[in-house]
Amino acid sequence: MSHESAVKVALSTVDDIVGMRRSARDFAKRMGFGLADQTRLATAVSELARNVIQYAGEGQGEMNDLSTLARLVMRVQITDKGPGIEDIDQVMVEGYTSGNGLGAGLPGCLRLSDHFQIESEPGLGTCVVMEIHADR
Repeated sequence: MSHESAVKVALSTVDDIVGMRRSARDFAKRMGFGLADQTRLATAVSELARNVIQYAGEGQGEMNDLSTLARLVMRVQITDKGPGIEDIDQVMVEGYTSGNGLGAGLPGCLRLSDHFQIESEPGLGTCVVMEIHADR
């Protein structure tokens, strides 16, 4: 069983959102994920990258292949050193928005992923880890 090498993507401009989405989709495709899983991954990654640009200004995305013999597992970690999130429970409520968005962002990412974890420290930044799983 071979694993894809980790891929890192710098996030500092709006164009980097598209780059992160493309990198995530390409990584998932190389790993063997089907089109539906590639699409849900790309959708969630786009939202997370957009949040970094909108709220923190810059950050980094990293993708890793954590697959086993029985299951494909792609892990995505998005980190920033922005203002952080004051109340994680509040931002995870469907419909809540701190800006001009629809309030579907982070709750939508949670729904699209098989594992989702968010940690944030006000004044220090935010780290989101999500995984997409598929049977081989």
